[in-house]
Amino acid sequence: MAGGRIVTGKLARSASMGLAATRIGLKQLDRKGRGSSAEQQLDHEREIGKILFGALNQLKGTALKASQILSMEVDFLPRGVREELSRGCYQATPLNAALVHRAFRREFGCGPEDLFEHFDPQAFSAASLGQVHFARGKGGRKLAVKVQYPGIAASIRSDVKMISNLLAVLSNASDLIPDRKVTGIVMDEIERQLEREVSYQLEADNTDWFRDVLRLPGFSLPEVDRDRSSDRILTLGYLEGEHLEDWLAGNPDQAARDHYGQMIFDFFLHSVFELGCLHADPHPGNFLFMDAGRLGLIDFGCIKQMPRDFAEGMADFYNCFIAHQLDPQPEALLAAYQRLGLVEEGLGLEEYSARLQPNLAPLQRWIIEPFLTSVFDFSQKEPMPHLEGADARAAMPYLKGMPRNILYFDRTFHGVIHMLRRIGARVRTQNSWIGPDMARVLT
Repeated sequence: MAGGRIVTGKLARSASMGLAATRIGLKQLDRKGRGSSAEQQLDHEREIGKILFGALNQLKGTALKASQILSMEVDFLPRGVREELSRGCYQATPLNAALVHRAFRREFGCGPEDLFEHFDPQAFSAASLGQVHFARGKGGRKLAVKVQYPGIAASIRSDVKMISNLLAVLSNASDLIPDRKVTGIVMDEIERQLEREVSYQLEADNTDWFRDVLRLPGFSLPEVDRDRSSDRILTLGYLEGEHLEDWLAGNPDQAARDHYGQMIFDFFLHSVFELGCLHADPHPGNFLFMDAGRLGLIDFGCIKQMPRDFAEGMADFYNCFIAHQLDPQPEALLAAYQRLGLVEEGLGLEEYSARLQPNLAPLQRWIIEPFLTSVFDFSQKEPMPHLEGADARAAMPYLKGMPRNILYFDRTFHGVIHMLRRIGARVRTQNSWIGPDMARVLT
């Protein structure tokens, strides 16, 4: 890769993470015993986040993708750390033309000039796992060609292990993240996700599946060009549109904001409760704001099946939160947490009410707020409250773990909320699955 130094070799990569662990430990030691305001706490989180990101950015590839995923884990990392890790979305180093040509030779036995009428060797988009080139097929058809960086798949396991060890140091030294049990669950699932995302054949299958089943009006999905795709190179129809920040720079009116916000919100609920399958990478770069009010969906490398019993269980879970706001029912709340495997079966009501529920209540209110009215203004939505410090440590012994489906559901739902806040959309949130009417049935 050109344009930046990449740490290669297992020893050098381990040394990079070891240095980061030492720096984090020293930061925490320097901070012990100090009081802090909310602003000072946020600054401290950002300092830790900068150290984490610096190490991951040196490793590039899967480590940088892990940084992007971790930045969306709002249940797992505090705001300041996530803000720094989100820089992984914009720090990719592109391949030079010679390496791109070599990738085509390896996959197809020929160069891109033999497959396309035109191929731009300069990528128009570079991400953590690969980059995208503009091309034209026969008849001048516009194409987007995604080329995976070499060696990505081989580094997944070792990189995830190094990141896990670094997070374990942070967990032991501070209250910023949960204990090893939760960290292990999150990182294990990130490893699984990365292994799926490096298979472009799987992404092609996912894209075709969503094209076939999505019936909501106004959505555009790219068509896969199977003849020019492999497990490391993916060729798709090119969608014309703007990414979120470019679209917002044009100062769209409120009607446009509401329109696209409604589409994003509806797509999430429809995917979970109707399709039973979630586009589980809610990064704004995976949405294209197109002409005539259409919304483009791209990058189906990360999808997650949502079994019907799980989807219904999540609806009941949220409706229990709503019912509790209408008429406090701690017994029902505890039972809901236990059904989803979030808290220990043996936790008694008295201990739950005294030790756990007070810490969880702000998050419960934040989750259900959009569903309490028929129309919700997401520009007024506060950032998600985060369980931190002594409260986090007090709650941790009662938490059983984080079921994998909930990891994806939460990450995607919170990503949707973040996008709707950024858009400033007013959305009709009334639906057939979650809301006061359904909650009253539970009371």
